Amino acid sequence: MRIGMALKYSGGFKEAVAELADYEKAGLDIVFVAEAYSFDAVSQMGYIAARTERLEIASGILPIYSRTPTLLAMTAAGMDYVSDGRFTLGIGASGPQVIEGFHGVPYAAPLGRTREIIEICRKVWRRERLEHDGRHYTLPLPPEQGTGLGKPLKLINHPVRPRIPIVVAAIGPKNVELTAELAEGWEPIFYVPEKAADVWGPSLAAGKARRDPELGELDVIAQAFLAIGDDVAGLLEFGRPMAALYIGGMGAKGRNFYNDLARRYGYEKEAEQIQDLYLEGKKDEAAALVPGELLEKMSLIGSEGFVRDRVQALKESGVTTLNVTPLGRTHEDRVRLIETIKEIVR
Repeated sequence: MRIGMALKYSGGFKEAVAELADYEKAGLDIVFVAEAYSFDAVSQMGYIAARTERLEIASGILPIYSRTPTLLAMTAAGMDYVSDGRFTLGIGASGPQVIEGFHGVPYAAPLGRTREIIEICRKVWRRERLEHDGRHYTLPLPPEQGTGLGKPLKLINHPVRPRIPIVVAAIGPKNVELTAELAEGWEPIFYVPEKAADVWGPSLAAGKARRDPELGELDVIAQAFLAIGDDVAGLLEFGRPMAALYIGGMGAKGRNFYNDLARRYGYEKEAEQIQDLYLEGKKDEAAALVPGELLEKMSLIGSEGFVRDRVQALKESGVTTLNVTPLGRTHEDRVRLIETIKEIVR
């Protein structure tokens, strides 16, 4: 089981990257860099590549709508080159609020687009002359849609690897099925190992039945807040506002994937109440209704024995990469948490 960490840089990006060297020495395997409506992730990942030696680097995630498929492939190949083969391309659909609100692009056909993007990326990395006739992307552009001068081209550079790992962030049944079929890795959110088989098992099985054996086993990436000790239970509250934001505010009524997931976990009443309150602007009241059981089950917060038991449950459910957020008062405390969790997963 690999240990990953999402880069947090609210206090300053360069300062956060400077600290990565300590996490790298502590055994951190991979760092994930987000891109929502923030600074772009690519410039930051390039900076990380220059400041680290062993650490794997992943986009977590690049939205599929804000770049052309070919640019995603070029970017991944470039990142893989500057990192000496340490890059993983994490992609996802994001949501209509960001895609239509910030990028001004219609949020349409996320499943079909994801499938075609993966196919196009792999053609680019294999340096094939790029021709693609899909429902959502046609390369070269047909004459009736442009000047008629487009021609099939292949990537000038020779990529470090002809197949860069692709991770897809997915929680919906059809999206998870597609991910299990086509991607090297799957990154869900709010992962509860005891409920994973019931919620996602059929989708994973259906996708894996069509999976190319050359892709290897699916890397399952679970996220969790991390704190170890006999007096850390109160830190569970740290996850409450974020859970409320996603369950209540990341989407409209009937178009909130995270709210749907909470319902599938069995929290139908709470999910509805959280969303109603959040959309009314009552964020604190919404957060108060996030079930404590949910916060506990998707976190690694407790005594060392408790954390060991939770890691075992995650392993048994199929998790292969543990993407943690260490909750410590100081940088040194957080580094020690990475050291401890690394030892536990061994």
